Amino acid sequence: MGVINVTPDSFSDGGRWLDPETAIAHGLSLVAEGADLIDVGGESTRPGAIRIDPEEELRRVIPVVQGLASEGIAVSVDTMRAEVAERALAVGASLINDVSGGRADPRMMDIAVAGGSPIVLMHWRGHSDGMQKLTTYDDVVGDVVRELSVQIDAGLAAGIPESRIVVDPGLGFSKTADQNWVILAHLDAFMELGFPVLVAASRKRFLGELLAPAEGELRPTNEREAATVAVSTMAAAAGAWAVRVHESRASADAVRVVARMREAEKEDA
Repeated sequence: MGVINVTPDSFSDGGRWLDPETAIAHGLSLVAEGADLIDVGGESTRPGAIRIDPEEELRRVIPVVQGLASEGIAVSVDTMRAEVAERALAVGASLINDVSGGRADPRMMDIAVAGGSPIVLMHWRGHSDGMQKLTTYDDVVGDVVRELSVQIDAGLAAGIPESRIVVDPGLGFSKTADQNWVILAHLDAFMELGFPVLVAASRKRFLGELLAPAEGELRPTNEREAATVAVSTMAAAAGAWAVRVHESRASADAVRVVARMREAEKEDA
């Protein structure tokens, strides 16, 4: 899953893809370099981000979704708003990626049902402006699995078929760096929920902290790509459905290597 942030303030590439034509060209480039799906988002969800108006989110997102879909690209819309998801599906999006897991907008599940769309339900405890105050867990893996299960049950109760639900443990959302690593070390617990798992670690702060030099400054976001690919490799080996990344070539190569090694294991069995 290649990322396009049509925002001025996203943590990694805010402002680079605000122009629709530039964003569409970048999406086509991500596909050419191995992405199977392009995730278009118009509202930053970095820690501390303030929400924008729905009209502005629509203005940013819809032309890019429509432009990519018209080129035959599979597009997901990264939004917490049912109105934005509905419009995006109408112009060609094929998947909803809701980082709130259906909790921010009570209509989101109904839109997924009406549109016949798969939906990514991410573990979420609150909006970006306060989410890093919500990092207390008794057992981060067990608690996140349980809370995700509640969101899954809400989707099923709304009428979303099991076959159209994807789960995301929500790395960086209401989680400390240490908690992110624990979740990555226990992806099997999320696989056991029985749904495809999306892993979204690309360039995130916990990677920058890990790679920080001795003087303590974070590794810049554009210098976290090798670490991102390492996570993509481990996620693929663990059986993840997809990895969400800002640059697709190296992660796509890593996924192919893991897939070929699995084939070799079967051949040798």
